Amino acid sequence: MVNPNRPVVTGLSPKEGPPGTRVTIRGEFLGSKASDLVGLTICGCDCLLSAEWKSDKKIIARTGAAKGKGDIIVTTRMGGVGTSTVQFRAYYETIGPMKESAVWIEESPMQSLAWGRRSLAPTGYIQEDPLGLSIEGNDKKFPEDLRDIFPEGSGDLSQENFLPGWFLLENHHATSFEDLKAGLSYLRRRVESQKEGQLSFLKSNAGSVMDQLDTLMALRDRVTQDSKLHGKDQVKDLEKAITNSIDASQELFKDVLARKEKADATRAALSALSRHKFLFCLPNSVEKSAAKNEFDIVVNDYARVKNLFGKTEVPIFMKVLEEVDMKILNIRQQLHSKVKEMPQGVEQQKKLVKALISLEAQQAGTSVASMLVIADPAWDAIESRAKYLEDTFLKTYEQYTHKETNPTEPKSRADPNATPNRVQFCEEMTEIAASQLPDLWRLGQAYFTGELRGAGQPKPGNFKRIILTVIEQFCVYLKAALLPSGNQRSLLAGSMKGLPTWPATSLSLNYLITWLPHCLRYVRVSYATLIRLDLPGEALDIVSKFIDELRLYCLSTILKKANEKVKKLHEKELWEFAVPDFAGATALPSKLEEILTEAIEDAQTLCLTPEVRETSLLEPHSDGQREMSKRFQEILGTFCGVIETLALQRSDEDPQQAPMLSQLIGFPAALLQQQMSGDKSWGSSITWEQRLLCCLSNCIYCNKIFFPKLGGMFTKHNYPVPTIAIENSRSTVNTLFSSLLDMYVEHKSDPLVGTIEPSMYIGRFQWDQVGASDKLSPYAHECCDNLVSVYSEIFSISPVLLRPVLQPIVQTVAEELARLMTCVQKFNVNGALQAKVDIHVIRDAARVYSNETAKSFFVEALEAIPPVPDSEEQIQQTVQQIKNNMRLQLMCLQVVDP
Repeated sequence: MVNPNRPVVTGLSPKEGPPGTRVTIRGEFLGSKASDLVGLTICGCDCLLSAEWKSDKKIIARTGAAKGKGDIIVTTRMGGVGTSTVQFRAYYETIGPMKESAVWIEESPMQSLAWGRRSLAPTGYIQEDPLGLSIEGNDKKFPEDLRDIFPEGSGDLSQENFLPGWFLLENHHATSFEDLKAGLSYLRRRVESQKEGQLSFLKSNAGSVMDQLDTLMALRDRVTQDSKLHGKDQVKDLEKAITNSIDASQELFKDVLARKEKADATRAALSALSRHKFLFCLPNSVEKSAAKNEFDIVVNDYARVKNLFGKTEVPIFMKVLEEVDMKILNIRQQLHSKVKEMPQGVEQQKKLVKALISLEAQQAGTSVASMLVIADPAWDAIESRAKYLEDTFLKTYEQYTHKETNPTEPKSRADPNATPNRVQFCEEMTEIAASQLPDLWRLGQAYFTGELRGAGQPKPGNFKRIILTVIEQFCVYLKAALLPSGNQRSLLAGSMKGLPTWPATSLSLNYLITWLPHCLRYVRVSYATLIRLDLPGEALDIVSKFIDELRLYCLSTILKKANEKVKKLHEKELWEFAVPDFAGATALPSKLEEILTEAIEDAQTLCLTPEVRETSLLEPHSDGQREMSKRFQEILGTFCGVIETLALQRSDEDPQQAPMLSQLIGFPAALLQQQMSGDKSWGSSITWEQRLLCCLSNCIYCNKIFFPKLGGMFTKHNYPVPTIAIENSRSTVNTLFSSLLDMYVEHKSDPLVGTIEPSMYIGRFQWDQVGASDKLSPYAHECCDNLVSVYSEIFSISPVLLRPVLQPIVQTVAEELARLMTCVQKFNVNGALQAKVDIHVIRDAARVYSNETAKSFFVEALEAIPPVPDSEEQIQQTVQQIKNNMRLQLMCLQVVDP
């Protein structure tokens, strides 16, 4: 897909020129600001250092040392590498006597093509056409570039690489062929005429020669006449007069001529200075450009002067060049210092490094080059940026630890809603990492891709170690602030002298628990920034491991908070039956389920849901799964402890057992009145025994239904079910049930069994003095009433508990009856019959809740009574009659599955 912001060069001025030509580039999408321009090549030569961004449609730059035609390619951040619809032609000029030049040209008079003639005005020499043809009609330039057609030739007659084809196309491309033939004949005649020599010259100028001879003869005759008239020394006086005149004139104009010579010398010197002003002003101009941080101008000017005067042997030029080299040496020192100065932007640092590398390469081979050797300025820039980042981490850490140990306000006046220092430290550290680590990485990438590479060899291993060290320090500092000291396992393997520890005077980590998700979010944002940089996996794994530890700690704190809520559930128990399908179970398990659901949903939102390049925290056999199972088991164990606390919680304010209908232990009158009135509310009148039964019901409900059902919460969110934790908790609640059951049975059976013997022997009763009777003994009647009372209390709470409670009570009653019957020393006949009737009635009444041990005790009690001959039928009739009379009372005990 084509980038719509791709740069396009559509105009260029000028379109040709030698190296160093200042060109104006026009086009579209050339960048929205100067920093957007990241590349500029003209004819394949990098010209970015000299580029001057003006607007998104205009750039000014100087051409490099290129030759031939080529495109102008602009590269921007948004648009990438651009295209060009125009081309620039670069060439090297030949410097002649009429061409302004910054180099010294030895001027000499040009020889005319005519034999024996010398031009009188060499500076005004105009080369005539050798063909003798007119150039009219050839004013228009040849449409094609002759340099492309004849790359190694020239159309200048004075050059060694002169090509006739170039000359004809340049000067006579519109001349007809006949005229060219005539011109060739003319050229041949001129050449032949020059070959004829002096004789042909005399022949062609015979008239002039004769005139000159006549003149000479006339001069000789005149000299002869003068000699006769004035003598042989006729010119002596004239010579003396001329000599005197010369001496007088020289004496007269000596000072004037001296001043003129001095003025001419000064004028020549000023002319040389003006002509080579660029060279002589360069020492000051490079200093001024360096002071303005315009190092690209320094690089271009130094490259230009080296190109023009690098091989000169003129002493004054060599002296100025030495001064320029010393200035460049000082500028290199300044650049090296600026490269290592922090803070500064990475683009500015790259620009300084490029300028430093260019100046060092240009100064190589000079006399001052060995005075300053900078092996690898780009690597120095990387090290300084890494050191600055490490120092920033340390300074931030020390700043916030100082705030912890020296708070500005006392704790009593501190705002409880204010962001803790640990959290502020986390926010600032993640912002530093997200803003400065990418700069360090981009600087390293520019170094290894060759953009900033100097003479030194690249050091990929060292750079990797720098990146790993910076990221490790980032994670270690955050660990010190956010994780407990037991979790701060260093990744640096000794690279840091002493692991950082957060001051112990700070607020408890419990205060930080509510801020952990906030900190995790900040760390994840910085981690996403590092992922986009395409860092090596080893570096990203360090941050990923820290995030996993932070997620795990976050999960642990969420579950700990849930555990703290569970510990307070006993305060919220209202003893209301809230499970329709399980009598006796209260709303306590549902409140536990609400806490667990809220905790799992919070954990899913804040830490369990993995983000980019994060793994699931609850993978099989992972630390997360073990932590979840451990904390979940702790919560369920705490819940069992809440049930136990509620079961054992007794006070003097508890409602007392209501007055009994029988002598000792009987049916509670208050409960009877409550059932008769149909009142279903418990209120504050619930007794300790009833609360204990509710706790037993909750234990059975949790063991059989509620705890196994909790696995569905994990399945709903696609998390592994903590089966071991659930099974261990079921075992715990089952143990608690056994303990509470023994307590309730003991509480009920001890007074019940303890009343049998006193009730049996009340009123000095003796088994050997019993009269005939067809009724049940008072002690047996009371025993049945007490069993019914216990049954009623259990049935009103949870029928599920009838068998677990009544079976051990009935067994205890049977055991007591067997003991009492065994201890009777003597029965009369009526006493034996009465005892058998009593035991039969009690046994039949408790038959449904009698286990094998209880049955054996009843048999033992009957065997302890002496047999009465022919009394079996009478006993059965009496037992049946008593059971008929008590059928309403005993009916509840006969229901097999109430």
